[in-house]
Amino acid sequence: MIRIVLDNLNTHNETSFYETFSEEEAERLLNKIEFHYTPKHGSWLNVAELEIGVMDTECTGRRIRHKQILIEELEAWMEKRNKDRKKINWKFTRKNADTKLSKHYVT
Repeated sequence: MIRIVLDNLNTHNETSFYETFSEEEAERLLNKIEFHYTPKHGSWLNVAELEIGVMDTECTGRRIRHKQILIEELEAWMEKRNKDRKKINWKFTRKNADTKLSKHYVT
């Protein structure tokens, strides 16, 4: 089973498979997929994306030739990150968004 975590965008659903593939192929694929949607008004997926970015910068942003070395490096990085009790410092407030994105607002 493949578990896919995604937001609630209207294109993120089974219908997209039927629009892209034949009915038989869509059903074959969908039988192997389990969708997990993030809450509409909460964005823990953003947190996961941020953490993956940090992991790439601090740990995996280079070629790692062997799977076992990758596993060991990730485990060491994760242990240190958890030990240091790293947190996300949200700096982008609603006020920041309004200032930065106001030119895109429809009035």
